Amino acid sequence: MKILVGYRGTNVGKDLLELAANHARAFAGEVLVMTSLPGGEKTGVEQIKEAEEKLEEAKQFLADRGIRHETHLLVRGNSPGEDLVSFAAETGCSEIIIGVKSRSKVGKILFGSTAQYVILKAGCPVVSMK
Repeated sequence: MKILVGYRGTNVGKDLLELAANHARAFAGEVLVMTSLPGGEKTGVEQIKEAEEKLEEAKQFLADRGIRHETHLLVRGNSPGEDLVSFAAETGCSEIIIGVKSRSKVGKILFGSTAQYVILKAGCPVVSMK
């Protein structure tokens, strides 16, 4: 079983990793931790370095728990939702775990929602955490 975690390194990120580790233990699975950046002029060197550092923290977190894992930084010009859904399909993931922001319904309509996109478009179950 492959479990994909959409990871940005925020406070909820540790909760996502802990849940993924629990699922990986229960199902003898592997955790793929992925961060998506837009690329082009929207992504600077500093953002890439910060994302790599956060992925290293995630890698250490899972290694400390004895969980098989991989980390991936995608800079493909897609939205985070598109990257999560397509990467999950490409790698044959059985589950996606994502964090959701606490926004009003109107805020989600106006600004879009990565979580909403992933939940509606993913070809596998999606677990969301607040």
